[in-house]
Amino acid sequence: MRVMVAGATGAVGVRLIPLLVSAGHEVTGLTRSPAKTGAIERAGARSAVADALDSAAVRAAVLDARPEVVVHEVTALRNASDLAHFDRAFAVTNRLRTEGLDHLLDAARAAGARRVVAQSFCGWPYARTGGPVKTEEDPLDPTPPRELRNSLDAIRHVESVVAGATAFEGLVLRYGGFYGPGSGVFDGPLVDQLRRRRIPLIGDAGGWWSFLHVDDAAAATALAVEKGAPGLYNIVDDEPAPVSAWLPALASMIGAKPPWRIPRWLARIAAGEHMVALMTESRAGSNLKARGELGWAPAHPSWRQGFSEVLAAANR
Repeated sequence: MRVMVAGATGAVGVRLIPLLVSAGHEVTGLTRSPAKTGAIERAGARSAVADALDSAAVRAAVLDARPEVVVHEVTALRNASDLAHFDRAFAVTNRLRTEGLDHLLDAARAAGARRVVAQSFCGWPYARTGGPVKTEEDPLDPTPPRELRNSLDAIRHVESVVAGATAFEGLVLRYGGFYGPGSGVFDGPLVDQLRRRRIPLIGDAGGWWSFLHVDDAAAATALAVEKGAPGLYNIVDDEPAPVSAWLPALASMIGAKPPWRIPRWLARIAAGEHMVALMTESRAGSNLKARGELGWAPAHPSWRQGFSEVLAAANR
C-alpha cells in the first residue's frame, strides 16, 4: 500500500518507516525540515517537506503522494517534560493535534485515502474515578485541572475527528508514557531532577501510569496501518503502576536516593493542582483490546525491564 507518515523524523516515525518499508509498503515520510529528508530516504522511503500548520503545503505533499493510508505522528514533544508548566510545554503539540491534524485530514480526503491512524495518549486523560486501570470504553475526565484542559481538549479533538470519521477508517492509538533511548522519560530533565531529589512523592502517590517503549509504539502503529477496526486502542505495556511503585524504582535504577514525600496541600501550593492530580489520581490503561484486535504484544512488557535496558545501554 501507499502510506504517508506525517512526523516521519519523530520518535515513532523514525522507527515506523523501516517497519513499513520492510513490510513492502510504498512509504512517503513527511517532515518540515529539508535537512532531515536524507534520513527518510536512507530508510527506504520517499521524502516530502511541509510544515503541518501550512495547509497549502500539506495538501500539495499529500496529493503528490496519493496515500491509501495516512499516519499522523506530528508532535513537538522533545523536552516537553516540564510538567509543572504543562500547557506551556504542550502548546505546540496541541496546535499540531488540532490545526495540523485538520490540514492533514482535509488533504487525505482530497487524495482519497481510505485509512487514517493517529496518535493520542493513554493515562491521565481518563476520568479520575473508579478502578485504576481503564479500557477504551471508559470516559475521559470531564473536569480536568485547569493546567491540563487545553491538552485534553486537543486529545478529544484527535479522537473525535479520527475515530468518528465516516469518509475513512479512523484508528486512534492511545500511547502510554514514552520511554526509550533519548525519548520520553529519558529525554529532558526528569532523570536529572530525580537524581537531585527534586521530584517528590505527593501524598499517597496513588496515581496510576501506563508506559510504552517507543519501539513498541512503532510496532503497534505498523500493525494498525494494515489491520484493526476503526476506533480507539490503548497502546501500553502489561504493567500499569502507581507512582508509589515506579518513581522510587526509577530512582533506585539510576542510583539516586529515594524521593522525598510531601503532603498534597504543599504540592498544590508548590506545583499546582494538576501535579497533584497526575501523581495521586491519574488512571492507567489496559492493552487487551490492542492485543486481541491488532494482534499486538509489547516486546517490552514491563517498564521495569524497559527502563533497565535503556539505562544499561546508556552506560555502555
